[in-house]
Amino acid sequence: MNTKVVRIKEEEKTRETLEKNPGLLEAAEILKNGGLVAFPTETVYGLGANALNEEAAKKIYAAKGRPSDNPLIAHISCMEELPAIVKEIPEAGRKLAEKYWPGPLTMIFPKKDIVPYGTTGGLDTVAVRMPVDPVANCLIHLAGVPIAAPSANTSGRPSPTCAAHVQEDLDGRIEMILDGGPVGIGLESTIVDLSEGVPTILRPGYINQQMLEEVIGKTEIDRAILSDDSGIKPKAPGMKYRHYAPKASLTIVEGEQEKVTAKINELLKEGEAAGEKIGVIASTETAADYLGGVVRTIGSRSDELSISRHLFGILRDFDTLQVDRIYSESFETPQMGQAIMNRLMKAAGHQVMEV
Repeated sequence: MNTKVVRIKEEEKTRETLEKNPGLLEAAEILKNGGLVAFPTETVYGLGANALNEEAAKKIYAAKGRPSDNPLIAHISCMEELPAIVKEIPEAGRKLAEKYWPGPLTMIFPKKDIVPYGTTGGLDTVAVRMPVDPVANCLIHLAGVPIAAPSANTSGRPSPTCAAHVQEDLDGRIEMILDGGPVGIGLESTIVDLSEGVPTILRPGYINQQMLEEVIGKTEIDRAILSDDSGIKPKAPGMKYRHYAPKASLTIVEGEQEKVTAKINELLKEGEAAGEKIGVIASTETAADYLGGVVRTIGSRSDELSISRHLFGILRDFDTLQVDRIYSESFETPQMGQAIMNRLMKAAGHQVMEV
């Protein structure tokens, strides 16, 4: 299969221009006809298929090498499209949609029969998101159906934050990639389950627990978020399986910054003496303190989005550089710290060194 890449320039991202864009119109037709299209969102690039077409959903699992019990998120372009796929919209869902949709928030509702189990991983619930990215939102509108879209990468690899990452993983496996440039957030959406009892956060993201509770009151955090419990049946993407992992072993070093820097330098020296190529993930503030190795600056601790935006790209860089081992600082930032550390922990297989 030849994968067509269509570049959408920044100046073309008005709704009026996008609705007439030949590439976007072709992408919408591919989706209507059961094919696969990768496209940008504000979080990461998604791999889209018609969420109401079970055979199309199967193509997503095959292209990614994704376990079939790992649910897909159905993407819509406006609130008017929600009642067609969910049985009920609780008050909490209406409030959150009013505040955070379109945006990086996924909500789980009881599904209608029109949504096949092939999309929901066998569950009676469906995860739904309304992206704010103009290319994504217009594509869904033009397709006229909800679009199932997990991250557009080989399952288990770091999520794609630019079109080149998608091409690296999926070239020849899908019909089209819409290249809208680098994403804004770089981590997947927050997922909150509204299908039963107290709203429960199943995946942390840009919209954190405090932001949710300011709108709907009490929420809970699922125990799987910062643990390595693989004995659960996943209700949302990323809960059960190994995710975001680089090829090299990754260890997070936690503690006071001076001690962390000293420990990583010690590990660097040991690794290089053994002939290993060592990667280091550092902040802008500390990058110059490391004595050797391949140091990659993730961003400034005073700019959380710079950290989230660069995390997956750095993990991919280390694959390209073929490092043998990676050590990372911990990034417990105020708003997105839980989300950043959730992804980093999964990438590290929960290998943490306390100093």
